[in-house]
Amino acid sequence: MKTLEPILAKHPFFAGLQPHYLELVTGCASNMHFKAGETIFQEGDEAKQFFIIREGTLRLQVFAPGQGEISIQTLESGDVVGWSWLFPPHRWHFTGRATSALRVIALDGQCLYTKCEQDHGLGYEFLKRFSHIMMDRLQATRLQLLDLYKVN
Repeated sequence: MKTLEPILAKHPFFAGLQPHYLELVTGCASNMHFKAGETIFQEGDEAKQFFIIREGTLRLQVFAPGQGEISIQTLESGDVVGWSWLFPPHRWHFTGRATSALRVIALDGQCLYTKCEQDHGLGYEFLKRFSHIMMDRLQATRLQLLDLYKVN
């Protein structure tokens, strides 16, 4: 049986992660496929996973009253999406929709959360890695809102 460990080990998100941590993470990983147009996660729903995009594109959207769904960012191969599993109340902050056929590695949030609680070193590694992603998403959201409201 093949493992996803070699794929995860090559991904920049896991660069420098200690081998025993990578082994723990791999135990929570699985391959998933989605069709174009399929909703992968919905804003407000329970966040149970995060994803590493292997192929395809995913659009992040947020609902704005009176505006409907606003696209915040389009993610593609190599990108990581989903930090909400790590922070209570474990709810998605965005909606994610496949804009093309999508292949991802899904990492089970409950599995990882339990491992992070058992080994705070692993939890700290995830916090460091996700803080960069969160900053990128916040910046993309800010820029999108500036464009939406034409603020100079």
